[in-house]
Formats: sequence, structure tokens, C-alpha cells
Amino acid sequence: MEDGFFKTKNPLDSCTPPCTNSDNGVQPRKPQKRSTLYITNRMEPASESQSTTNCRLLARMRLALPAMLALAAGLSLRLWMLKKFFEVDGDSLIYGGLAKNLLLHGSYALTVANGETYPTLIRLPGYPLFLALCFRVFGMENYAAAAWVQIPLELAGCLLLASFVRRIVAPAQKRGAALATLWLGALCPFTAIYAAKPLTEGPTLFVLVLALWSLGRFHARPGWPSALCFTFAVSFAALLRPDGALVGVALAPALLVALRQHSTKISTARLVRMAVVCVLLALAPFVAWAGRNWQVFHVFEPLAPRLATDPGEDTHPGWERWVKSWCLDFVSTYDVYWNVPDGPLEMSKLPSRAFDSPAQYAETAALAADYNAKGQNLSPDVDARFARLAEQRIAAHPLRYYVWLPLGRLADMWLRPRVENLPIDLDWWVYSHHRRETRFSWVYAGLNALYVLLGFAGLCLRPRYWPWMLAYLVLRSALLTTVEAPEARYTLECFPMLFACGGIAVAAVWGKIAGKFGKMRWTV
Repeated sequence: MEDGFFKTKNPLDSCTPPCTNSDNGVQPRKPQKRSTLYITNRMEPASESQSTTNCRLLARMRLALPAMLALAAGLSLRLWMLKKFFEVDGDSLIYGGLAKNLLLHGSYALTVANGETYPTLIRLPGYPLFLALCFRVFGMENYAAAAWVQIPLELAGCLLLASFVRRIVAPAQKRGAALATLWLGALCPFTAIYAAKPLTEGPTLFVLVLALWSLGRFHARPGWPSALCFTFAVSFAALLRPDGALVGVALAPALLVALRQHSTKISTARLVRMAVVCVLLALAPFVAWAGRNWQVFHVFEPLAPRLATDPGEDTHPGWERWVKSWCLDFVSTYDVYWNVPDGPLEMSKLPSRAFDSPAQYAETAALAADYNAKGQNLSPDVDARFARLAEQRIAAHPLRYYVWLPLGRLADMWLRPRVENLPIDLDWWVYSHHRRETRFSWVYAGLNALYVLLGFAGLCLRPRYWPWMLAYLVLRSALLTTVEAPEARYTLECFPMLFACGGIAVAAVWGKIAGKFGKMRWTV
């Protein structure tokens, strides 16, 4: 066989030439020139092609089946949480009010009790626009429709994250790491419950994953589609939440590195043009938002105020500083910080670390009594007294205020059992009060710790883009040390990177086990 053809003899070659017969004068016939007939081999290449096709189809089915199971399990988890824990309150009503006024009045405004509206800038327009679209399609104030949209959106994010992981690991680990990442993301209850709530966390997680996926795709295939997709992701992340801008700060340098690596394939003029267009598109929404705020309020605000207050509203700096001098966990956030102003300040809710001495306790009690007596209003004089009390505490223990309390709040946000959306008492650690809730909370704490450990173990393996993912985790953690009142949901935006790195770690561990015992293999 040569080049896919059989080389065969001419059938005439097998004929024996007539013998020389001198008697009858018959001369020997000259042997005819041999010819070579080439007969196309149609059977063997067809069988090889069919075999290759079958192998590829089988491999895809073996990969698709576990992925479909993961997505089905993730969908079941989110639908169950939607049925059990869906509620509309707090921030959901604020975003919904903004969306409703956008549709009804064409203004970015909130509504007061008497039905009048007033313009505001306390929330960025990303999620109100998302809700407005849902209200327009599915009906006014249909918050459940937003959750129904967010659920498939987050599951699609799990698929994109698995695809991203395939691009950043060694070829031998692609399938295992991608599948592990998909399962980690699909079955994570901490992110799943926010997909079933009309809050910013669900769409934010999706656009963070979209930024990672488009970054990996641009590295493999640089061009306008992936560059524009990355631009949209980082811009919309910042339009959803002010801290969403950190993903652009952390990942944009990685995109520039990819541009330099492909500088031999793409002309410099095209690279510069691509970078300029993407930067302008990324900044355009915030220029428009800042222009609107300047026109309406005469203030420069390209994002949203840190304390979610409109221009002219009291920010209560003395109260904020005093709370920051002792607040350490979510219990204090819920029982104290969220109640003031417009709610009672109960001394029984304050932890012992809020007082350094009996004299300070007495001063705090008198201040709380005055606040409650004045209609639970943080007047300027009451706020000034909180400021003086805070300065006393900071002067006595500066290291506690500037180092230990910020680190403690950060640890609480990273490691606390994420049960804030579940019907579990805040004092879940008091075993004698509710044994089942305490046991469940410890399981949740262990699961959270497992996700964190797997994520950092995957970072230690140094997959592609690990410095930039680590930069995002560090930047976000550094930002959270400035928060007065901790909430565990503030670290939720780090979980896509924990899923990706955790999947890589799981694949590496499984590969070592398979190599050690020789019989254990991935089923994909």
C-alpha cells in the first residue's frame, strides 16, 4: 500500500509466455510490458474515519454526561432554594423602586410614602436596568421573574468557568479540572442562594466569570469579539456594584500582557486601536452616570457614595467611627449598626469589647439613653459625642483600631458560616439553645473552609493567570478591611476564582491518586 492505494499486479503478468518451438517456426512472443494498476482503497480509510468519528463522539458523550448531571444538580439546588428562601425586602425593594420609576416615569428616582418621587444616586444603575428589563418582559414588580432569569444565568457562568479552566491548565488535566470546577460551582450553596434572590450578587458573579472566560479566550484567539466581551464584563460589574471595578483593575494588566505576546501576529496599530476603543467603551457608562449626577446634584460621583447617601444627607461620621472601634462580626452589624439611626440602640446588644472601662460603659449608656430619648435620631450633637468617645478608644488602643479589628472583620467575612439568608438564629454557636442549627452551621463553616482551602491550593499550583487572580483576591480583601460592619456576602465575589482554582486542585489530587494506585481514572 502506498499513499492510501493498493499496488497490484496486472492479471496478464501471471500468464506464462509460449515456449519456443523451432519445429513449427513459432517465434517466442515477447513478453508484454507490465503495467501497474492502482485501485483506490475505499474501505480502509472509510473505516478509519468512522472509527475516529466514533471515538470523538464517545469522548464528547463521556464529557457531556457528567456536565449535564452537574448542571441538573445545580438547577435542582437553585429551584429548591427559590421555593424555600425567596423573599423581597431591603435592597431588593430599593432596586425595584428604581426600576419601576425608570419604566413609569423615565427617571432614576425613589418613591416616598406619599407617592412622590425624588432623584437619587445611592445605587448604581446596573441592577435597576436589569430589573426594569425583567419587569417590562414579565410584568411590573415581578421579582420572581428576575430570580428565574438569574438561575440559568449563573449556571451558564459555571459552564464558562469550566471552559476558562480548560484554557489555563496542562492538556492532561483539562477534562478533570473543568469537570471539577463545574461541580464545585454548580453545587455551592453560598452562591446558589443568591441566584434565587433579587439582589446584585447573582448577575455580578456571572459577569466576573465572563471577564475570566473572555480573558482566556483572548489569549488563545486575540480579536475584537473577546476584547469587547471583556470590556462589557468589567464595565457591567462596576455598574452593578462599585467594588466591581476591582475586576477590571486586577485583570486588565493580564489582557495587556496577552496583547504584547501576540504583537507579532497583530499589527501595532491594530493593538493600539483595540486598546483605545475598549477603554473608551468601558468608561462611557460612567461618564454618562457622572454627568447625570453633576446635572442633578452638582457633585462629581462616577460610582456611588460609600455610605449610600444622597448629597445633603447626614453621614454621621462620629457614629461610623465609634462603631468601627469595636464592631467585629455580623451579629453586631445586624443588631446594632443596621438599627441606627431610626431604631433603638440597646445596651444589651453591645458586646463587652465596646467598653474599655466602667467609666466608658457609663458614658456610652448615657449617650444611648439620650439618643433613644430624642426620637432615635442621630442629631449633630449626639454624633459629635460618639466621635469623642471613638477618639478616646482609638487613642488608648491604636493597634486594635488600625490592625486587629480590620483583620478580625476580614476573617469574619471569609470564614463565618454563610447562614445569613437561612432561618437560623444569629447566636448559632450557642449549642444549648438550638442544637440542630448549631450543628448545621458548623457543617456550613466547614464547607466554606473547604472551598477556601481548595482555592488557595489551586493558586499554589500556579495555573495561567494565577498572579492576576491572586491580585483580585488581595485587592478585594484589602478593600474589605475598610468596612465598618462586616457581612459574609462581601467575599462572595471571590468565589468564581475559588471555584476555578479549587477545580484545578481537585484534578491534581485526583491525578496523584490515580497515578499511585494505577486503576483510578477520570470518567471523562
